[in-house]
Parts: sequence; structure tokens; C-alpha cells
Amino acid sequence: MDLIVNGVSRTVQASTVEALLQEYVMERKLVVVEIDGTIVPREQWPDTALTAGMKIELVHFVGGG
Repeated sequence: MDLIVNGVSRTVQASTVEALLQEYVMERKLVVVEIDGTIVPREQWPDTALTAGMKIELVHFVGGG
């Protein structure tokens, strides 16, 4: 399925937000997921279905100084 992830068109196999994060190896990181301008709470990731054309922003936090 084709999605726009962080502004780039991507073809992914994932069908849910949780599966997308697993595909990107981000499921254990502190991540914020936004779909079409709406933040998706972590507890909804397993049940939030993805559909072609969605605009998804994945933001993760890193430490440093």
C-alpha cells in the first residue's frame, strides 16, 4: 500500500499503525504518530487501520546535548 510517511511516498506492507512502526523498527522508541493531522494515542495503534494515501508523520525523540 502507498502512504506518505514524513513527506515521502512509501510502499509498505503494514495494515495498522503498530505494524508500520514494527516495519520501521520504531515500536520500542518514544514515538508520536500523526495521521492526516491528528495524533493517534499509543493505545490505539494496534486498532488503527491504514489506508492508501494517508499522510503519516512519525516523530521520535533522541537524547543529546
